[in-house]
Amino acid sequence: MRKTERHVVEGTNSLWQLYRTVSFWKVLKNVIVILIGRYTPFFPLKNWLYRTFLRMEIGKHTALAFMVMPDILFPEKIRIGNNTIIGYNTTILAHEYLVNEYRLGDVIIGNEVMIGANTTILPGVTIGDRAVVSAGTLVHRDVPAGAFVGGNPMQIIRLSER
Repeated sequence: MRKTERHVVEGTNSLWQLYRTVSFWKVLKNVIVILIGRYTPFFPLKNWLYRTFLRMEIGKHTALAFMVMPDILFPEKIRIGNNTIIGYNTTILAHEYLVNEYRLGDVIIGNEVMIGANTTILPGVTIGDRAVVSAGTLVHRDVPAGAFVGGNPMQIIRLSER
């Protein structure tokens, strides 16, 4: 089970009530910073932008590839360890807006993790150290340290023998 906080809303759907949840100005700033970061080819600059303006925790020598999409509403809920690679066009979500509620959850990605291209990581998920996530995976639950996972829905393909 993912670790998320549930917030019930009444009336219109939760996404329609977005700016009761988060400031318009915060969203605008985040969108601008993320658009710059998605196209920036220099990892140190991209990491600095995300650490400074989005308050994301990103470890040393971590590489977010071209077009990686961090959460635009709650990027401060994303923590990524050292020497990790996040593949092309991956989406990291820390929120999900449903009809009658919205949910928030920290996303924790460990050290020396490899995440393949076009992966989606849902809120409230922890990916352990040295895990490998194959391309195109929907990460909807925790990934044990050292595991190799893949698919939609995600399945454990192999556990580390360490």
